[in-house]
Order: sequence, then C-alpha cells, then structure tokens
Amino acid sequence: MNRQERENMIKFLSNVREMSFEKLMVLTDADLDYLYTRAYNTHEAYEEVI
Repeated sequence: MNRQERENMIKFLSNVREMSFEKLMVLTDADLDYLYTRAYNTHEAYEEVI
C-alpha cells in the first residue's frame, strides 16, 4: 500500500468510525485495510438506505 492510500484510509476511519488518529497510525497495513474495508462497506450500505 502506498503512503497516500494509507493516509486516506486513516482519515476516513478517523472521521467515520471516530477512531483516534494515533491508534490508526500504529496499525499494520493488513489491519488497516481490514478495518477500512468493513467501515467502507457499512458506510456505503447505510448511504444507500438514506
């Protein structure tokens, strides 16, 4: 994962899931990708309902 992609994932998670930026910074790429995928899919499904 490149740096910009990781930064975008962290910004998304800190806004949508209200997770602390500091905790997200220390996650591995795999953990960050997993959390991002789950949060994005949930957020996308929620937006379709509204």
